[in-house]
Amino acid sequence: MCGRYSLTQSGEAIAVNFSLFESPVLAPQYNIAPTQQVSAILATAESPQPHHRQLRWGLIPGWAKDKTIGNRLINARAETVAEKPSFRSAFKRRRCLIVADGFYEWQRQEKQKQPFYIQLRDRAPFAFAGLWERWQDGASGEATYSCTILTTAPNTLMAPIHNRMPVILPAAAYEPWLDPDLTHGSSLNVLLRPFDADRMSSYPVSTHVNNPRHNDPGCLAPLS
Repeated sequence: MCGRYSLTQSGEAIAVNFSLFESPVLAPQYNIAPTQQVSAILATAESPQPHHRQLRWGLIPGWAKDKTIGNRLINARAETVAEKPSFRSAFKRRRCLIVADGFYEWQRQEKQKQPFYIQLRDRAPFAFAGLWERWQDGASGEATYSCTILTTAPNTLMAPIHNRMPVILPAAAYEPWLDPDLTHGSSLNVLLRPFDADRMSSYPVSTHVNNPRHNDPGCLAPLS
């Protein structure tokens, strides 16, 4: 799964890496947790040029009675995303790039779970494959835009740490993944592969990251 990640890059760096017309205003986030607002790149029929938007992490399907269901839908399995009622509509029409520069995973050891920080070797920002939804509260009329991160089988770097990993998309996949007119499942499924392990690195960090209230560089510090 993917339950915590980071985005510490500047808005200017995100604009360059994702070919945005405008640089988003971003504060460093060292320990992003579910239900928080996260940075995403969307392209829609109404606004086809990729653009930045803040989304609530934890997808709320349009048919949901209340938003608390999103707390359980922070991830979607790539193998079943096209079939699950919570995700299949968004998989066809509402895909997004969720921007990150690293993520955390916990390795089960004999008496504890050891957190690891995983990033690209060049430390560049990257994109998780994501889905988004618009949900409207029936009582207040307030709209909430939310998202989920797709996961897949681990690559050789991740396998000793955990049995799942987030889908990290290569840059060449950004355009087709965002294309709202691309709805054929086989064309999309081929994008949902484990990322190249040779382009990634990992190291253990302290349990400081375990507390979602901790949002500081200490979350990323290598374990001494």
